[in-house]
Amino acid sequence: MPQETLVVQLAPTAQERLARELEGGDFEQRSVEHTRFSVKGQGVIATLYRSGKLVVQGSEVQLFATRYLGEDARAPAEPAGALEVGQATLIGSDEAGKGDYFGPLVVVAVRADARERAELARSGVADSKTLSDERVHVLAPALEQRYACAAEVLLPADYNVEHPRFGSLNPLLAELHARCIKKLHQPGVMVLVDKFADDKLIADRLRGLDLELHQRTRAEREPVVAAASVVARNLFLEGLRQLSEEFAVELHKGAGEPTDRSAREFVKLHGREQLGRVAKLHFKNTQKIRG
Repeated sequence: MPQETLVVQLAPTAQERLARELEGGDFEQRSVEHTRFSVKGQGVIATLYRSGKLVVQGSEVQLFATRYLGEDARAPAEPAGALEVGQATLIGSDEAGKGDYFGPLVVVAVRADARERAELARSGVADSKTLSDERVHVLAPALEQRYACAAEVLLPADYNVEHPRFGSLNPLLAELHARCIKKLHQPGVMVLVDKFADDKLIADRLRGLDLELHQRTRAEREPVVAAASVVARNLFLEGLRQLSEEFAVELHKGAGEPTDRSAREFVKLHGREQLGRVAKLHFKNTQKIRG
């Protein structure tokens, strides 16, 4: 594929947000002088300089910009307005845990008809990333009780089997999204997924179903997707808590230094061979612990 280069000047808040989103996961941290960070992922290298200038190079630049930069890239890659659903029933799907070294990978879909969508909009439900863990714990059970939900929870032991089989994270995520959507599918339903990769990954897995599929970045602006993000986040937090209790180690969220400290403590107590029961082993944290 042809190589592209994108150069963007990011505001401080956008720099912080991007740094958090690229921490861990399928991105390899690189050492480059005079930078805040430089990461290498599938088909792309992204380097943020201390001046705030972001340079993205590779064959998947546009996909990276759509997923991680949105309006910061000054490119109208996605429709700016809300999805026009009308009176249709909508399935919204989102995930949690993909950037966290410890704990499960979770995908949740929520289905709502026109009345339920209006109800969700009035309730003020928001993207789980904007809510405290305590608020998520309160909201999620109420959402699960009131609306049709489907979940796929992949614990670390299973994740570490499935991830190599799919080759990378995005095809695995697409499979989990498709499974959830199929559980809630109704003829003619509209589907909105928080975009994370090439549209074909999910579209191919839903081929033949009577539905209208949309994939957009920042899809949590739609209340049904926001509801899915809240339920997914709660299931992730609950999975992380259960693993922490089972192994008597406080397993931290994310993939930063507190996570490394948790991993070292876990290894001292249980040994390296048990790490795959609580952690996603392809993260770079594993190399640091083994080192």
